[in-house]
Amino acid sequence: MIKAFCEWGLQGSRACGGHVAVIVVVDVLSFSTCVDIAVSRGACVYPFADGDLAAATRAAAAIGAEVAGPRSSAVFPYSLSPGSLLSIPSGTKLLLPSPNGSVISAAVSGIPTLAGCLRNAGAVAEKAATLARGGAIAVIPAGERWPDGSLRPAIEDLLGAGAVLDALGADCSPEAEVARDAFRHFRPRLGRLLRGCASGLELIGRGCATDVEAALAVDISSAAPLLRDGAYSA
Repeated sequence: MIKAFCEWGLQGSRACGGHVAVIVVVDVLSFSTCVDIAVSRGACVYPFADGDLAAATRAAAAIGAEVAGPRSSAVFPYSLSPGSLLSIPSGTKLLLPSPNGSVISAAVSGIPTLAGCLRNAGAVAEKAATLARGGAIAVIPAGERWPDGSLRPAIEDLLGAGAVLDALGADCSPEAEVARDAFRHFRPRLGRLLRGCASGLELIGRGCATDVEAALAVDISSAAPLLRDGAYSA
């Protein structure tokens, strides 16, 4: 049986990198949800770790990509808002800055990497198992950041990681078992939890309630975004 691990954030991905065959990055609000929606529509997404908009704009121009700008921007048609990507045309290249999911994705090297969320948990689990070929899989909840830059564990990512682990049906490490069982226990209450958690309240307070609603749908997507040549694609 496949062995599954679950560790938090960038350091967790680095700790797992030497002994797993596949990594799944889970950033429910909102990087992984954005990647799922864009890839489902035939776009490809380049994770960009630098939060500087000017640097992102230059990097996008260098590869002929659109750059995702700030939420609710009148200048940029796309952002880290899932709603902004619902009509993204097939074939679009999108450079997507994100302080968590993009940073982890950009740091992974030499290991097949998937972007997982609640929407595509089953599809990502199936793809991860195929790619692993019996090897171990690390599911990485990205978490958020405190003002000092330290990791803030985020329950939406714990639950998203748990959804992937539940679909995997793997032999779970204790950390992975807790994430999986948290998802199983709280699945009937996902809406209340995601709307009421710190990240959900922040987005709702900024007028982005639809982003939370898009993120909490479970297994409605068949996309399994795989990182190839610096971009997530179907």
